[in-house]
Amino acid sequence: MLLSLERAAGVALGIDFGKSHVRVIVSDLAHTVLADLERPMATEQSAHEGFDAAADLTTQALRQAGVEQTDIIGAGMGVPGPIDVATGEVGSFAILPGWVGVRPEKDVSAQLGIPVKVENDANLGALAELTWGAGRGTRDFVYIKVSSGIGGGLVLNGQLYTGAAGIAGEMGHSMVDENGPVCRCGNRGCLETIASTRQIVDLLRDARDGGGSGSDLTIEEVIAHAREGDRASRRVIGDAGRAIGVVIAQVCNVLNPAKVIVGGDLSAAGDVLLDPLRDEVSRHAVPAAGGNVEIVPGVLGRRAEVLGAAALVLRDVDGFALHSSRDVQQQAG
Repeated sequence: MLLSLERAAGVALGIDFGKSHVRVIVSDLAHTVLADLERPMATEQSAHEGFDAAADLTTQALRQAGVEQTDIIGAGMGVPGPIDVATGEVGSFAILPGWVGVRPEKDVSAQLGIPVKVENDANLGALAELTWGAGRGTRDFVYIKVSSGIGGGLVLNGQLYTGAAGIAGEMGHSMVDENGPVCRCGNRGCLETIASTRQIVDLLRDARDGGGSGSDLTIEEVIAHAREGDRASRRVIGDAGRAIGVVIAQVCNVLNPAKVIVGGDLSAAGDVLLDPLRDEVSRHAVPAAGGNVEIVPGVLGRRAEVLGAAALVLRDVDGFALHSSRDVQQQAG
């Protein structure tokens, strides 16, 4: 007997906070997105200003979806930093400094009046790719998000793995150069200081007219220039891919995933990024791990994290539906 979830059963809310945006989606329990809204957000805004913006967008999204707040069964929320599982606080090396020490699950739940689950944005990217994207049907994979920061999510045996303290997958803070720049986490030479989109743009900005006409350069423009054959853009993106590949090779040696999914803003560079990354994994990982892993771009783009936020709620519903289906089958038997 096959069971399906009716839309009248309720909706899930997904909220994603990035470095410069807040995004809200409403999804029914059949995983269909009913509304999707985004608003720019200044980096210097406090967490509570962001919460106010999310609450306003939630009202608009519910109106667009044609549902009431009472229809929400729960909300998932992505934040740009690690979450301390013991305290619920955003960790000390969050991308947005105004978020450090904030307890978003408690605060947003009180503001919206609904249950809220909070997770690191890269973990939600992994969960989204597992639910909707390139990770469907793959039980063991690594997701790496390459944007203004670099984070990762681990899916092991079909489940999101966050570790004892909730920071598993922080590949952006793996050291690749012990004499490199100081990272926001306090260490030197982290992958993020070499391969993040922020670093890529800064390198090319300095190379273009001494910071003149390139002063407003964006990562989207860098990727476009690379696709058009610009040697400097291709070189800097390729170097980032090689640095990422060294770290991914070590992850492959430890976890032996079937697939590595590359998401975030830089994933739009495609093979300009992925070919050097694959070469370094092949070079540095043991053959049994590096030779069998599939390295692919994510397919969800900038929607990955907010879809993953909704999936935090939907996976509980899916689990309930699966167990209910088994109960009905047993009773029918």
